[in-house]
Amino acid sequence: MTRHLDQLISPSAIAQLTQRQMLGLCRELREEIIGTVASTGGHLGASLGVVELTVALHRIFESPRDKIIWDVGHQAYGHKLITGRLDRFSTLRQRGGISGFPKRSESEHDMFGVGHASTSISAALGYAKARDIKGENHSVIAVIGDGALTGGLAFEGLNNAGQSGTNLIVILNDNEMSISPNVGAISRYLTRITSGQLYTRFEADLWKILGKLPKGAFAQKLASRIKEGLKQIIVPTILFEELGFKYFGPIDGHDLPLLVRTLQSVKKLQGPILVHVVTTKGKGYAPAEKERVKYHGVGRFDREDGVQPSTSSLPSYTDVFGLSMLEEADRDERVVAITAAMPGGTGLGRFRLQHPDRFFDVGIAEGHAVTFAAGLACDGLRPVVAIYSTFLQRCYDQIIHDVALQKLPVVFAVDRGGVVGEDGPTHHGVFDLSFLRIVPNLIVAAPRNENELRRLLRTALLHEGGPMAIRYPRGAGSGVALDEIVEPVPIGQGEILLRGTGIVILSAGATVAPALEAARILADEGINVSLADLRFIKPLDADLLSWAFGSHDRVVTVEENALAGGLGSAILEWREHRADIPQVPVTPLGIADRFVEHASRSELLDQIGLSAERLAATIRGLVKKEQRSLRSEA
Repeated sequence: MTRHLDQLISPSAIAQLTQRQMLGLCRELREEIIGTVASTGGHLGASLGVVELTVALHRIFESPRDKIIWDVGHQAYGHKLITGRLDRFSTLRQRGGISGFPKRSESEHDMFGVGHASTSISAALGYAKARDIKGENHSVIAVIGDGALTGGLAFEGLNNAGQSGTNLIVILNDNEMSISPNVGAISRYLTRITSGQLYTRFEADLWKILGKLPKGAFAQKLASRIKEGLKQIIVPTILFEELGFKYFGPIDGHDLPLLVRTLQSVKKLQGPILVHVVTTKGKGYAPAEKERVKYHGVGRFDREDGVQPSTSSLPSYTDVFGLSMLEEADRDERVVAITAAMPGGTGLGRFRLQHPDRFFDVGIAEGHAVTFAAGLACDGLRPVVAIYSTFLQRCYDQIIHDVALQKLPVVFAVDRGGVVGEDGPTHHGVFDLSFLRIVPNLIVAAPRNENELRRLLRTALLHEGGPMAIRYPRGAGSGVALDEIVEPVPIGQGEILLRGTGIVILSAGATVAPALEAARILADEGINVSLADLRFIKPLDADLLSWAFGSHDRVVTVEENALAGGLGSAILEWREHRADIPQVPVTPLGIADRFVEHASRSELLDQIGLSAERLAATIRGLVKKEQRSLRSEA
């Protein structure tokens, strides 16, 4: 039987489908999403939850003339299928395939490239104002949810859009992982208002009257339900209408006819509109509905039962960080943990359970997380802020102004440093060494293995003189033994791992392991190089660098970071200010001045020249070049 999805020439063809056919299309979209993500991995739950909403949007609005802007992009798989990417959907997040997020270069229907949350309303307002300036007449729709409304940028966008008065539709996808905390806070505020003396006296009198009526207990119970129901309806209405939006909802996000009617109606209205849609994350796939966090972002799995194959038996850096945090919390009661909506992703799940009073999940609000940590540090606590490298970019001002300037002892646990794989350029953490090392008072370190991570965390928590960032990669560690007694590392001290001749490799963090393997490959060929783990990007180990420049003909730096401003740049800058050392040539190896696309982590490391084999080939080429030069001079 031919699928409706296979016959969609363009998203506008949905307007020709009957209601029954649209419901069939929804089933087909879910099957396609589940089947593909089972093979490729990806963000499953959020996209399954908005299938009916996606179909309704493309039924009522004419993309790309009307601008549909998705927040984060976790929700956009159905949108990709409807907008001409069915034949390429099996390549989702694979090397050379389509992105896991909306991407302007990929399709004219992807209005705004995303990957970080809370951007849709601001971008949509930009589109709407551009439309007004050009005198055009089309709809602009922002679809936000899946936690994105906890971000401060979303509220800045709401505030500006509401006061602008321009035509704009915001769809709030409330899948119980976004608006609930916000509505809860407003609800508590309303409770305080309604607990005032006048209100409570009136309520008590009414309660007595109802109790005296026939079946009074039933009347009292009904009144209580009505009160709570009204509160759930009134609270979001107050919130959004005070911001300048006409509020509609909440409506069932899986009732396709209702969605179509609602969107058809609001399309005709003027001014800022907010439609509150309630959905179930993972809708239509039982494992994803049951475990919403697990199936938010998931690796390959068996579509029949949802079971994921085991990957590495080695603990990940994230796992070791989480266990180390428990050790540090037991050692020092001042230690607290902060995350921005990623307790599981940052390894703090057990910390949250064992130390609930010392754990803080602030939502997708990285800037707030850092300034909150600064406040904790001001009053004597030792906050550890665990944030992915790519999301740390969002709180740069707070790192500089609120923490480093005041020399506050805040620890930054920078997870996912380096390339992360299939999530692509929005998620690669390849800029942190560059933007962190220029901040005064901030120490920057990178462990080469999981045991070094434990030592550096202890070092950071014992350091009272200011903040320290510890940068570590995604994925499994090397399986080294973990010391029973964790010894701190002297700040600014590296370690020489191999002593050879001619060329010395200087590295830190995750690139030490492939550099060591490259050295072993070269040793089998009779090329013996030196290798040192600097550990600290800031401050640099001056004694180790003096040895490297004084005892070798060439220095090669290796880093899983942008070359501009990174480790290699730091060493070149150090050399330029040292007239007492030989000015031997330096070859920096890292990531060139470009954004790295999506592929598996191993494919990307090979592509950018940081796999062991590629490093060995580069150094082999440098040795041969030196040999040719010597022969020509002779």
